[in-house]
Amino acid sequence: MTIVFLIDQMSLHGGIERVLSIKANYFATQENVEVHIITSEQKNEPLCYRLDPNIRLYDLQINYHREKSYFHPKNLLKLPKHIYTLRKKIKKIRPDVMIVCSHSTDTYFVPFILKRIPKVKEFHFSKAIELPYRENPSHWKKTYFLKFADFVESKYDRLIVLNADEAKYYKTDNVTIIPNPLTFYPDAIAKLKEKTVITAGRIAHVKGYDRLIAIWELVVKEIKDWRLEIYGTGSPAYVQMLQDEINQRNLQHQVILMGATDQIQAKLLEASVFAMTSHNECFPLVLLEAQACGLPIIAYDCPHGPRNIMSSENGCLIPLNEEQQFADALVQLITTQEMRIKMGENARKNAAKYRLNAVMRQWELLFKSLPTNTAHL
Repeated sequence: MTIVFLIDQMSLHGGIERVLSIKANYFATQENVEVHIITSEQKNEPLCYRLDPNIRLYDLQINYHREKSYFHPKNLLKLPKHIYTLRKKIKKIRPDVMIVCSHSTDTYFVPFILKRIPKVKEFHFSKAIELPYRENPSHWKKTYFLKFADFVESKYDRLIVLNADEAKYYKTDNVTIIPNPLTFYPDAIAKLKEKTVITAGRIAHVKGYDRLIAIWELVVKEIKDWRLEIYGTGSPAYVQMLQDEINQRNLQHQVILMGATDQIQAKLLEASVFAMTSHNECFPLVLLEAQACGLPIIAYDCPHGPRNIMSSENGCLIPLNEEQQFADALVQLITTQEMRIKMGENARKNAAKYRLNAVMRQWELLFKSLPTNTAHL
């Protein structure tokens, strides 16, 4: 079997990139499976995660202007090259299935090229963000675009969503629910004695780190000797904005922007609580990783990821935007070690359900259900 994964890049640390590396590495070790990853703008940057040496990598060098919409004229001018070079590469590889991982330009044209190749689209964001546009007719341009997106999605053989809440947003009958697999399930677990709260992810507005900094200012009023570590990378301007926020609140010694790490397991094992303040999520893999390390979690009950992974037995779900309630929950966990230990034990048990082999069996069953590619390319 030959599998092609499509993604914009594999150079930036993020959930999509990490999940792709896990799946691609798994399939690359299976008998009679050939794995290809095609990027559109790797730009000769090093890989952010380790890939099996048997995986074949290609970059199409499209290099969209990422500071602009994919539908900006400057980016639309790059579209013919993208379609042509991808089609040419796919005809050479002759895959049995193509999987679109990131939500970039190729999402909208892949179903219409080389149509007899089965195609799968993964969704790693919450469709909840579309509701204001779908329900408000004054946003007519966005409304028509979403109708176009619905049409495109109907042309994929399968749409993969990460939880049952997300499946409700899709208007087609080609939706399959497959959660993300755990990246690791360490033998050791966190001792929960370090005075560290940790969070990790892409440094972007959607992750709500500015809110977490404000929350930590409330925590510091009661807890002086713990610190918050934020791992991840993002645009330099946004990272600097967060640092300015930290400085303005005089939290330089309590809140640390740690940058990217490829040792997230080790960092989680050194912490005692995981915090997440995202505006929306779909299936936050890092929450599962934290649970696998035995960490209790405090997270906003945002659409829709955390509630599908967490319960009151292994963490605290806080109503969205309730900063004081979030801070109070942090203080309670920080000051109650028995609570941390009990929640951490339950979190570890919950994470076991998402171990690699169990999730990848679902992908293997999916592939068996797809139409057979018999086209002469």
